[in-house]
Amino acid sequence: MKAAMVTGPGETEVLDVPDPVVGPADVLVKVRACGICGSDALYISMGGLPPRQGRMPLGHEPAGEVVDVGRDVTGVKVGDHVVINPIGAPSGIIGNGGPTGALAEYLLLESAVRGRSYEVIPAEIPFDVAALNEPMAVARHGVNQTRPTRQDKVAVFGAGPIGLGATMAYKSLGVRHVTVVDLIGSRLDKALAVGADAVINAGDEDVSQRLIELHGKGEAQWPGKAGTTVYLDAAGAPTVINTALGAAQRGARLGIVAVHKEPVGVDFINIMANEITLVGSMGYPTEIFEVTKDLIANWEKYAVIVSHTFGFDDVQDALRTAATPGAADKVVVTFE
Repeated sequence: MKAAMVTGPGETEVLDVPDPVVGPADVLVKVRACGICGSDALYISMGGLPPRQGRMPLGHEPAGEVVDVGRDVTGVKVGDHVVINPIGAPSGIIGNGGPTGALAEYLLLESAVRGRSYEVIPAEIPFDVAALNEPMAVARHGVNQTRPTRQDKVAVFGAGPIGLGATMAYKSLGVRHVTVVDLIGSRLDKALAVGADAVINAGDEDVSQRLIELHGKGEAQWPGKAGTTVYLDAAGAPTVINTALGAAQRGARLGIVAVHKEPVGVDFINIMANEITLVGSMGYPTEIFEVTKDLIANWEKYAVIVSHTFGFDDVQDALRTAATPGAADKVVVTFE
């Protein structure tokens, strides 16, 4: 079969690799769609991750169709459509330094257990939308880390795939009001389409003042704070941290789900005086299939997130597009 691999720093190739062999506890999936993550561009620039630098399989956002089932496996049959847990592979994380990747024609799920390594989805869900399951789990974990309640008033910074996924997660949890902040008008249009209550264009508007207008005045050690109770950074820009902390009222929570490539300075006097909680988020310890029910129920909204699809024959173009700033929101590779 063919698989996309990192073959050196800045280099990728589609290579012929051995067909998987299905054991009694395994499930073989024909990959039908696989999203491209920002981390894929990082892995390519590094030449892969140890111990597979120089020949690392890519792809960790798959959805596909079951084509073979080991004799000891229950809960799934040939023809079922599935989403997959990349961190559930016993031999190493799929597409993240493990021996297999999902930017390939087939993917072997070793020691496959439904609800741990895969989940079955209805056949009517488009595969390119189903491939959002993994990044949406990242978004859901970021949301869960901020411990939202129905009475919260939330500001999500960044209307890329994770920010949009977080917006839908907050709304699915019944959060009172969600505002999305971004610099790009088309992304803000998507935020409204997926359920945001309001949007702020940070290039044209005073974010703090607009949050006060939307969420009311907040109580704090110093005046001029917004009534926003939860902030989520899904953008990864230092200005986001400064803006959020500058607007944060007493007791506000700030979640960080975006990757910051450089250290960010913060005013700890402000954090101390107003008892602001900062919490990080990484991956999806328990959320990989928590998000699946919502994805199934609201797949038309999730479909808004996908901006570009490429066939596997054009996977190199897909990788370049996904790595080019501003060229795409979410790229998904599809397979016949």
